[in-house]
Amino acid sequence: MLPDPDDERNVLGGPLEPCGTDPVTGFYRDGHCTTGPEDLGRHTVCAVVSTEFLAMQRELGNDLSTPRPEYGFPGLKPGDRWCVVATRWLQAYQAGAASGVVLAATNARSLEIVPLEALRRYAVDVPDDISELE
Repeated sequence: MLPDPDDERNVLGGPLEPCGTDPVTGFYRDGHCTTGPEDLGRHTVCAVVSTEFLAMQRELGNDLSTPRPEYGFPGLKPGDRWCVVATRWLQAYQAGAASGVVLAATNARSLEIVPLEALRRYAVDVPDDISELE
């Protein structure tokens, strides 16, 4: 049984918003950064990928830019939104190559790996009520 995005929370404590549908992202390919027991890598950070982030991922052996039609994966280009593995995002952050993060679409389970302060620093979705970011 697949996890229901409505049952999961984002890092701000609100409902988990969709991350991306063009291309369709998420471990379960439901457009959300939902996670469950099958998601061993924890694909929970909704990233807006950049050229620098994609290059670093390729160097780490996680090529996200090359299309893999056999897996229905179109390859990512800068500006695409994608649910990335929390530890991979943290590695990029520590190396100065972090991508933007959509906080409302980043699963709260990311906080088990990535500090909220790091995610906030790269937030690209600033809510109307910025007190949530303070």
